[in-house]
Amino acid sequence: MEAFKGSIISKSPGVKTSIFAVMSQMANEHNAINLAQGFPDFDVDAELINLIAKNMRKGHNQYAPMPGLPELRQQIVAKIKNTFGAEYNADTEVTVTSGATQALFTAISAFVRDEDEVIVFEPAYDSYSPTIKLNRGIVKYAKLRLPDYHIDWTEVSRMISHRTRMIILNTPHNPTGAVLSKKDLDALHKLTKNTDIIILSDEVYEHIIFDKKKHHSLSAYPGLAERSIVVASFGKTFHATGWKMGYAVAPENLMNEFRKTHQFIVFTVNTPIQHAIAEHLKDEGNYLGLGSFYQKKRDYFLKLIKNSRFKPVPSFGTYFQVLDYSEISDLPEMEFAEWLIKEHGVASVPVSAFYHKNDDHKMLRFCFAKKEETLEKAAEILCKI
Repeated sequence: MEAFKGSIISKSPGVKTSIFAVMSQMANEHNAINLAQGFPDFDVDAELINLIAKNMRKGHNQYAPMPGLPELRQQIVAKIKNTFGAEYNADTEVTVTSGATQALFTAISAFVRDEDEVIVFEPAYDSYSPTIKLNRGIVKYAKLRLPDYHIDWTEVSRMISHRTRMIILNTPHNPTGAVLSKKDLDALHKLTKNTDIIILSDEVYEHIIFDKKKHHSLSAYPGLAERSIVVASFGKTFHATGWKMGYAVAPENLMNEFRKTHQFIVFTVNTPIQHAIAEHLKDEGNYLGLGSFYQKKRDYFLKLIKNSRFKPVPSFGTYFQVLDYSEISDLPEMEFAEWLIKEHGVASVPVSAFYHKNDDHKMLRFCFAKKEETLEKAAEILCKI
């Protein structure tokens, strides 16, 4: 096909291919163990697979309602009340989305206008900033403070202006595994009270939390829930990232605006999977045991690399473990990650890729949502470095 000969003025001139795609492609090219991209390598619950097939055979293969199936939205409301004690209206305050990233894109697109400022905490999931810029907003970067990746709320208070439209939070946090505390939510409430600031809370790892920590959902904090869009992921919860199924909850006035944009991005999402998840959610055991399930994997991975020269940074949630390699090499993170793939056959993600200026602290992110044999093979290699 001949190339377009007209001039192309990019709306995203600084945007490159996602680091997850880059590292996974490199892992495939070098036949490396892929602990880079965040996806499980074990099977989805057979019951859930059977439910999807059953609903396909029953003829549930056409468009679902734009906000999602009523029965699924009702189960989402029941899950949130059961887990966090918060109440939402299934008809007006819940929308089922094509994964959490679509929900994040929709929320930013619905509310961020020209020159609006959005505060993002780095290291940050890589979809936030490009979406803000695509909508002609201005990204203001706040840095999580080392060594435990906590928020400096004094810094945040200095960043807020009359143009601040949104603050984006992520807890449990990808890539670091840090979690927000009640004290953090109190500070956020104090800063946003009596303002027009909207909070976009990325809580896709809400059920994957460790060491008796508590996930403080913004939906459970009345002073914040009234201004918050909370995003969650069935892909993360049910080990099915390829299904791209998520949802957003928010007060009716915010959800009205969210849906205006949602309907023209995707309209609605996979119907038989919605039916299946609605039924699967009726058993709370299908999601409440997730923290202990993944804590065992985290602990096993840490045990396996105990005698390595990598130093773990405490991970209290998600299925990621950050490892400090400063005692091994002075190479920049991206170069070390490439070397690790090419020379040793283990893929990770450099944490520097989550900073807009590629801040380098000699940290790599490893995904431990893997079978034991996968972790054992990777750990054996890491311990020899």
